[in-house]
Amino acid sequence: MKKLKVLLFIPLFFALAACNSGVQEQPADEEKTTDRNGMEESENVLDVEESADMKSEDEQTKTKEIEAEVNQTVSEPLYELTDSWSIVPIKEETDENVILLTIDDAPEHYSLEMANTLKELDVPAIFFVNGHFLESGAKKEELKQIHEMGFEIGNHTYNHQRLTEVDEATQKEEILSLSNLIEEITGEKPEFFRAPNGANTEYATALVEEEGMLLMNWTYGYDYFEPYMDTEKLKTAMITGEGPEVDVPYSLLKPGAILLMHDRQWTAEALADIVNGLREKGYEFADPEAIKLPE
Repeated sequence: MKKLKVLLFIPLFFALAACNSGVQEQPADEEKTTDRNGMEESENVLDVEESADMKSEDEQTKTKEIEAEVNQTVSEPLYELTDSWSIVPIKEETDENVILLTIDDAPEHYSLEMANTLKELDVPAIFFVNGHFLESGAKKEELKQIHEMGFEIGNHTYNHQRLTEVDEATQKEEILSLSNLIEEITGEKPEFFRAPNGANTEYATALVEEEGMLLMNWTYGYDYFEPYMDTEKLKTAMITGEGPEVDVPYSLLKPGAILLMHDRQWTAEALADIVNGLREKGYEFADPEAIKLPE
């Protein structure tokens, strides 16, 4: 309406200006024509504005519909965790030839570097963090960066305490205090939990499920064994799934395998080659967001 008033005022202003300057007045019929044209112009402007508003509303509706479809797609899990610590498709048509990358003991020294490597390679992963690495502002900021890069942040207990060796009150504190800290830093509570050394208790298992987290161990990993604290040896072991120097002379690599790695120098150095080597074998990397969580 404000625009209409302005447009109607413009012809009147010029007409008055013409009178004051001594310019010959227009005949009455011509004035009517001018007024009529001015009104038509205003109406046309209103029509354009209404049309633009309708288009804007249509675009907003379409955007909302697309967002709803995307949210629905993301909310529908594609994989579920098995009792043998691997992931399998929920539906037959879903690609089974995927593996899941997980990195423990973050963010000690190399987590941000590893996150950057994975980001460049377009590989999702879960970073399982310990609270005692998050007691400085710098480390909190580092974790925030990793989260903002799109990586999932998992709970690995506050002090990396072996849960089978402590009472229930300590187990609860180890798990919940870290979940709260992760939420404080990232704005989100963790959805995945991994016990140090994979040593779970009945109490911790129930607590984790109650908190809505998925308890996850792994299929294989070698970087914490002394023979594989070497970049080249680790590459071979992770790509083949074999660890002959630690009594695993056969391959543990399979569709749905969950790979365990740690925040270690030799792992950070080998990471890109491990990813590329697994891709050459025909595997892609599962998005943790596509894994079914406890209901």
